[in-house]
Amino acid sequence: MTIQSKIEIVRKAGRLGAEVRGVKLTPDIDNETLSQIKEALSEHLVLFFRNQHHLDDATHEEFAKRFGELYVHPTVPAKEKTAAIFELDSQEGAKANTWHTDVTFVPEVPRYSILRGVEIPSIGGDTVWANTHTAFTDLPEELRELAEKLWAIHSNKYDYASYAYINRIKDRDAEKWSEHRRNVFSRIEYETRHPVVFLHPENGNKHLLLGGFVRQFEGYTTAESAAIYEILQNYVTRLENTVRWNWQKGDLVIWDNLATQHYAIADYDERRIVRRVTVSKNIPKNVNGEESSLISKK
Repeated sequence: MTIQSKIEIVRKAGRLGAEVRGVKLTPDIDNETLSQIKEALSEHLVLFFRNQHHLDDATHEEFAKRFGELYVHPTVPAKEKTAAIFELDSQEGAKANTWHTDVTFVPEVPRYSILRGVEIPSIGGDTVWANTHTAFTDLPEELRELAEKLWAIHSNKYDYASYAYINRIKDRDAEKWSEHRRNVFSRIEYETRHPVVFLHPENGNKHLLLGGFVRQFEGYTTAESAAIYEILQNYVTRLENTVRWNWQKGDLVIWDNLATQHYAIADYDERRIVRRVTVSKNIPKNVNGEESSLISKK
C-alpha cells in the first residue's frame, strides 16, 4: 500500500475546482489519503492532479476502481487491451467541444469521470467545467419552478464519440475492427427521458441535467425547446460558474459527472490524446422521486 504524506488542496475557482498537491495516485493508495481525495471531490466537484506520469492504461483503470465499478461506454468499445478506457484522439475527430455531462443518453449516468492527459498540445486544448447546482440556484424562482417540472429527451444520435470511432474503424484493417463491432456501434441509438432538475444522490442538492445530448423537452416543440434550453443552459455556462484547466502531459482529472458539465476547447493544431475511465452509475430522480427511463434503443 502506498502511504502518502499530508496532501494540499488549492482552490482554482470560486464555485468548483481544486488542485490536489503532494499525492501520487496508484491503485494501492492508502485509505486515509483516498478518503481525503473523496472528501475534496465532494466539496470541489473537480480535482486536478499534476505529474501522474507513472500511470498507464492498466494502473489508470485499477486506480479508478477505488471510486466504484468500471462503467463501460454503452456504444463505443473500450480501447484495445483495456476493460473500460475511452480514448479521445484529436486525429480521429475526437474533439468534445460541446457542453455536456458524460453519457446522459442512457438512464444510468456515470457517477465519476477520471481523465488522463497522454499527449497534450503545447498551446491550447484546455478543458472547462461548470457547476450544475449553482446554475440551478442562480435561476430566478419562476425559472426554478419551471425547470423542476420539465423532462428532457437525451439522445446519442449526434454523439462526438461516434464520429471518432467511425473515423478510427475506417483506418484499421478488418481483422482488428470486425464487421460485428462496426454493426453493433452503428445500429445502437438511445433515447432517454431525464428530469431537467434532479437530486444529487450524495447530498440531495438540486442540479440541472442538460448538455449537448438534449434533443427536446417533453410537451414542447423543437423551437420552443431550443429557446428554453438556451435560457437554462446559459446559467450553467456563465463564466462565474466555471473553472478552466490548462493541461500538461501526465495530468489526471477526476470530476463528479452528476454535478457538472464540461467542454474541451478545440483551439489547437497539434495532436491531443486523453483517456477516460468512468466509474459507478446513478439513475437520476426528480424532486418527486420519479426516475429517468429509457424511451428507445434501436
